[in-house]
Amino acid sequence: MEVTIRKTKVSIIQADITKQATEAIVNAANPSLMGGGGVDGAIHRAGGPAILQECKRIVARQGKLPTGKAVVTTGGNLKARYVIHTVGPIWHGGGGNEGELLRSAYYECLKLASVNKLASISFPSISTGAYGYPVGEAAEIAVSTAVSFLKEQATSLREVVFVVFDSRTYQSYCSALQVYLDGSKA
Repeated sequence: MEVTIRKTKVSIIQADITKQATEAIVNAANPSLMGGGGVDGAIHRAGGPAILQECKRIVARQGKLPTGKAVVTTGGNLKARYVIHTVGPIWHGGGGNEGELLRSAYYECLKLASVNKLASISFPSISTGAYGYPVGEAAEIAVSTAVSFLKEQATSLREVVFVVFDSRTYQSYCSALQVYLDGSKA
């Protein structure tokens, strides 16, 4: 599924994010930036040691990465030239500002991509794995944040891809994008 927003193609695919050829892929990282499970571990394994070395330098310089913030490193051995690492919130039932923190994670990645004049970026479904964020709510935040950013900001981005792992997540993201499509026709 795809739409175009002010010259930027937004699409949703079910695939392996480590194999994406966009200029940057987003890593749903933990605050230590040292790799881990899920998407984080897969990106570190596929990208090789160069990513971890840059992450170590970042942490030595600024400390752990706060939830909702983002930093950029090389893509190492990945097809993507860069990895944008962000920390999504851990789900605690929705009363701990999780929605704003998740929105910030997506926004900060889009902003970093624009500042670095990148043309394309791929996102995983941030916080919906081990961090337990409900997929439907996370999809709405991801899509609405990307759509708002593209409508409101001058950006170098020409392609934003949501790369999801399973069919249930794919359907949730497609539903969220459909809400945007239905709203834009009103």
